[in-house]
Amino acid sequence: MFTSLLSGLNLRRLASQCRVCHAWPADTVCEVCVHQFAQPVPRCTTCALPLPAATGICGACLRDPTAIDRCLCAVDYAYPWNTLVQHFKFHAEPGLVHCMAELLRAAPWVEDAIEAADLLLPLPLSSARLKERGYNQALLLARQLCAHKTRHDLLLKVQDTPPQHTLKRAQRLTALKQAFAVEPLLAPALQGKRVVLVDDVMTTGASLFTAAKVVKAAGAAHVTGLVFARTP
Repeated sequence: MFTSLLSGLNLRRLASQCRVCHAWPADTVCEVCVHQFAQPVPRCTTCALPLPAATGICGACLRDPTAIDRCLCAVDYAYPWNTLVQHFKFHAEPGLVHCMAELLRAAPWVEDAIEAADLLLPLPLSSARLKERGYNQALLLARQLCAHKTRHDLLLKVQDTPPQHTLKRAQRLTALKQAFAVEPLLAPALQGKRVVLVDDVMTTGASLFTAAKVVKAAGAAHVTGLVFARTP
């Protein structure tokens, strides 16, 4: 399945060299590097952590279920993808979204999740963070995946929180507890809907799990988390 999807990828040429191996001329990430570094691995179905075998759900999710019904990702947040994400997110290279979206689409069950979804909701940024960065990387990714299903006005970031990569897990959960809300006037749009939450990176899952809880409370029937990279 992965090979057949991969053969149809159009990893847009943003530079003359592959961003990983520097082969020239090449697409943003060449086919050789995709085969080497983006092979699918067994993952927990509800938090996307890598598993030693296709066992379904990890022990942590069995002990403490979350509001996420399914969680899918393309790659581990490790070399070379962490560098790609950092350039996309922090170094004003939004054009990398084309490559990331195509890799995500090629991951197992992602196309099915997008097809089944009624709505794609990118995880929002606070107004201060959006002003500082100039764009919401999750919104760019969601639009690249399926523009006509993407809504950026339903899920809001109502509290500015510290950058999540600077916090420990317990601090993340505390900081995010009241961070998200559904726009009250638009909440009926979520009733009974299948929702896909989109983000670029999942570390502890605190952001996705909190957002999923808010969306479920507003009436969503099913929530899938969709991320490009997952911290192993």
